[in-house]
Amino acid sequence: MRIPLRLPRPPAPARAPRAAQVRALVAVLDEAVAAQGPADEAVAACGEPGPVSRQTARDCGLQSIVLYRLRTRLQDLRLTDPDLALVQAQAGRLLSYGLWMLRESLDLAFTVHRDARTEAARLRLNGLGRHADDLRRLRDGLRAEVEVEVEVEVD
Repeated sequence: MRIPLRLPRPPAPARAPRAAQVRALVAVLDEAVAAQGPADEAVAACGEPGPVSRQTARDCGLQSIVLYRLRTRLQDLRLTDPDLALVQAQAGRLLSYGLWMLRESLDLAFTVHRDARTEAARLRLNGLGRHADDLRRLRDGLRAEVEVEVEVEVD
């Protein structure tokens, strides 16, 4: 009896059309953009003058969880279109930046050894900044593609 050396490969999963991939990516980016408001507020609260509240620490922690889950969902998308994979990677970096800002804000706000330099850095915290705008622009560009696609289907 001969044993085959190679087992036949299972068929590759069907590749989703670009339109479906764009819609899936836009759906995650919509949630990411919506989550930026509370994350931005949490970072800014760490930079408020005076003592930082425990609620601010909780808010930063909760927003970190939200951004982490969104980044994971983003990474789990099976995008085969090279352009969309680039957008996915860029969006992942922007979400990672938001996670980093939340962590750094907490570190500055709740440092054990407070000094003038650390306090000055903490007081300059005012939100997520330009990276939040970049994520919004990235989402808006993809959303425009979806809207054009819908117009073409209607015609």
